[in-house]
Amino acid sequence: MGYEGQDFADVAGGVSPAFIDTLYARYKADPASVEDGWRAFFDGLENVVSGPSWARKNWPLSDTDALTAALDPTQMDPAPKPVKGSGAPAPAPKAATPVPSTADIQRAAQDSIRAMMLIRTYRVRGHLAANLDPLGLSKREMPEDLKTEYHGFHDSEIDRPVYLGGALGFETATIRQVVDTLRKNYCGNVGLEYMHIADVEERRFLQDRMEGQDKAIEFTTEGKKAILSKVIEAEQWEKFLGRKYVGTKRFGLDGGESMIPALEAVIKYGGQLGVREIVYGMAHRGRLNVLANVMAKPYRVIFHEFAGGSANPDDIGGSGDVKYHLGTSTDREFDGINVHMSLVANPSHLEAVNPVVLGKVRAQQTFRQDLDKHEQVLPVLIHGDAAFAGQGIVWECLGFSGIRGYNTGGCVHFVINNQIGFTTSPQFARSSPYPSDVAKGVQAPILHVNGDDPEAVTFACKVATEFRQTFKRDVVIDMWCYRRFGHNEGDEPSFTQPIMYKSIRQHPPVSEIYGKRLVAEGVIDDGFVKAKTDEFTAVLEESFDGAKGYKPNKADWFAGRWSGLHAPVDAETARRSVDTGIEQKLFDSLGRTLTETPEGYELHKTLGRVLEAKREMFRSGSGFDWATGEALAFGSLLSEGYGVRLSGQDSGRGTFSQRHAVWVDQNDERRYVPLAEIPHGRFEVLDSPLSEYGVLGFEYGFALADPKTLVLWEAQFGDFANGAQIMIDQFIASGEAKWLRANGLVLLLPHGYEGQGPEHSSARLERFLQLCAQDNMQVANCTTPANYFHLLRRQMHRNFRKPLVVFTPKSLLRHKMAVSKAEDFVGTSHFQRLLSDPSAPADEATKRVVLCSGKVAYDLIEARDAAGDTATQIIRVEQLYPFPGEPLAARLSRMPQLEDVVWAQEEPKNNGSWFFVEPLIEEALAAAGSPVERARYAGRAASASPATGLMKRHQTEQGALVADALGHSVREEIRRTRQSDSNNATGKAAS
Repeated sequence: MGYEGQDFADVAGGVSPAFIDTLYARYKADPASVEDGWRAFFDGLENVVSGPSWARKNWPLSDTDALTAALDPTQMDPAPKPVKGSGAPAPAPKAATPVPSTADIQRAAQDSIRAMMLIRTYRVRGHLAANLDPLGLSKREMPEDLKTEYHGFHDSEIDRPVYLGGALGFETATIRQVVDTLRKNYCGNVGLEYMHIADVEERRFLQDRMEGQDKAIEFTTEGKKAILSKVIEAEQWEKFLGRKYVGTKRFGLDGGESMIPALEAVIKYGGQLGVREIVYGMAHRGRLNVLANVMAKPYRVIFHEFAGGSANPDDIGGSGDVKYHLGTSTDREFDGINVHMSLVANPSHLEAVNPVVLGKVRAQQTFRQDLDKHEQVLPVLIHGDAAFAGQGIVWECLGFSGIRGYNTGGCVHFVINNQIGFTTSPQFARSSPYPSDVAKGVQAPILHVNGDDPEAVTFACKVATEFRQTFKRDVVIDMWCYRRFGHNEGDEPSFTQPIMYKSIRQHPPVSEIYGKRLVAEGVIDDGFVKAKTDEFTAVLEESFDGAKGYKPNKADWFAGRWSGLHAPVDAETARRSVDTGIEQKLFDSLGRTLTETPEGYELHKTLGRVLEAKREMFRSGSGFDWATGEALAFGSLLSEGYGVRLSGQDSGRGTFSQRHAVWVDQNDERRYVPLAEIPHGRFEVLDSPLSEYGVLGFEYGFALADPKTLVLWEAQFGDFANGAQIMIDQFIASGEAKWLRANGLVLLLPHGYEGQGPEHSSARLERFLQLCAQDNMQVANCTTPANYFHLLRRQMHRNFRKPLVVFTPKSLLRHKMAVSKAEDFVGTSHFQRLLSDPSAPADEATKRVVLCSGKVAYDLIEARDAAGDTATQIIRVEQLYPFPGEPLAARLSRMPQLEDVVWAQEEPKNNGSWFFVEPLIEEALAAAGSPVERARYAGRAASASPATGLMKRHQTEQGALVADALGHSVREEIRRTRQSDSNNATGKAAS
């Protein structure tokens, strides 16, 4: 705009008159000496000042401001003389073309600069004067810097033309014209924030749709009728529910009905711009309205749910959930374009669904091979104002917008700005002017809009959709509205906001305001609103009657990409293993893939030694460590056509420098991912943002959409999962029971007591076990690389999906006993829920069984063997849930001399597995007919802290629990443990 494609109001912002003087002097001496944009500006300014149009202006000669000196009287011919002998005055001589002086140009330029500053100020701050609050309670006075006087234009000067060089579509214009245009553009029912965006093209895109004399919001007559009809449906839907289900919570949209036609605009315009699928996420408010009037969920189904029925038949199972948490999927067609839509189910934890939606969108974009353009699948998140400003997960998800592996090509965020959060007013809920301010951190444009103007809201959604499809960036619509009936329909909001709710009680509904406007415009007649209301109410009454005999169809949760998978037939099916060994040929091929270096690739010398050690594993067929077992699992699944997606903080290298899934050339930092070279499957390993809540939710959403990919989230340390507890409690553990949505997500949580203090010892095993019931998920604590290999492969080879929580090792990553042989990976082998120790006594000679899980098994084995104990078996429980009670009972039944059964654990007594496994072990003992009735506990005492931070205390505690479990001398065991730890430390230092 203005010259050379640049916007002069941007370029000239903040320029001083002294700078203009200097720059103009240079231009006069040599036009080529100034930058192209300024040269074009001065060219245009001189043409305007010296041209005929300039001379025709009736400038007041007494004015000393910028442009009044342009008509220099010294440049005019003298006064005319009479013609000799005629008595008539001589004809007036032709005036000379005025020649502007340097001072004229300088003053004119200063006026132009000030006008440009005025324009820029409106672009930056015009939204502060926009008419946004339907209730008129928000005090939004005109900011001083939007007034003409602030920029040096006083009343006597606002009707004088100023050179604008094309800004706002004007070559020249008066300041009055400029201000009138700017106020219509930026201070009407839509207020735009976009000048925080760095990209010039993005800013210009928005300016082109907002700025200019012809930029009024306009819809066709049919379009206006369609918008009003959707508003009427939204209002009557809420009123109908209020009449039929008096006092029932529904979290109605009352006061924000303009959202319904606006969301339809997203579907319509999105479809025209290439969108073929939309994934929605939203909390409670307006959810039933969106389900009914946007997602087209049959009214009778919703009425059936209100009446206490289930959306799913009883034989499918599940606990169900309240109706305003449920989701659905459907197809809508606009202008011959079909768009598939799904609304993701979510709990009451506001905004928790956001990363799930984004993860699901990323998976769908992967299926559609749309990861480059991000054109076909669109995420739409609908927020409350208080939640958008207050919930940290909002920022975590905004932060994904430009990150490799998490980018979805931009999300449309729609904020239902109630101007209140439950009972909390905005001034107590946030420290910024708008709830949407957090989005500025990713340079998202923000369209604030008055919710009483459905056309403006629909226009905002149209612009937002077009912006997202053009630039693949996040965009926010902040719809200012109100909440007519409080937080829910049984709430009394006047307790805390009496003035607001006095205003709301007197405020007409949106349909009445907009209907009167369309009547005044001649678009509809007086009877249109009533006719539409009666027509829609009749439809609802018919559906209400039809709900009484409604029988829900079979659930659709194993359709589409989930075809071929199903729920386990029974509990035993959920517990069973499948053969997961691989062929020797594939095993050897994977060995080459994992150890061969690309030609010309400069490896880190330590990684070179790691690869040589791996080559030796494959040559000898022994000594396979944890990382190699994992890589073999990933590689074999990829070769079978499955995808593998691993994400977490530092997952490429591994927190403990164990994985090295990504190699980095030491000269140029080229990345090489060996597993990505395997054909058939897609492998992604991603170093995630420093987020647990958001990233875990993202991966859950990805796994929700794609059961054919092994999706893993790895915590840097297991206790970091604390930061994602909402996702674990509300989605991973209970999502299938509540919403009948299966999920195969894998959590990798490093866990183990090595004397490193309370923060990174425990992954809080007890919390996961407490969440286990009804075969909802799997919890494992493996001790060998091969068993871990089979566990991961089992996750994909069974014909159902359950979340899997794996407590992964730290010291066992390189432990001399925690290794496997080649034959453990090939043939008909499979995951073993129980593992015996390598030097166990015969069952007939066993007098003591020590049951344990994880790293402590090796401490017990070493101590038992060192003591020459030949009557104790160490049995490792590799899968804690579903608990392997049947095979344990079968094992115990073969031990006639059994006298003592012990559960040993490293964790404090109030942590770890003890309280979970104790009754299950007792059941196994009874089933085995064992002479021992109950197990006893050997481990640390109950503690408020998960672990000590003092090495000597750790060694004392570890030695004591091992001795207690084995029935040995505690003092001797502590001495031996300390000596062993000292030897290990010396060996590590030497290496």
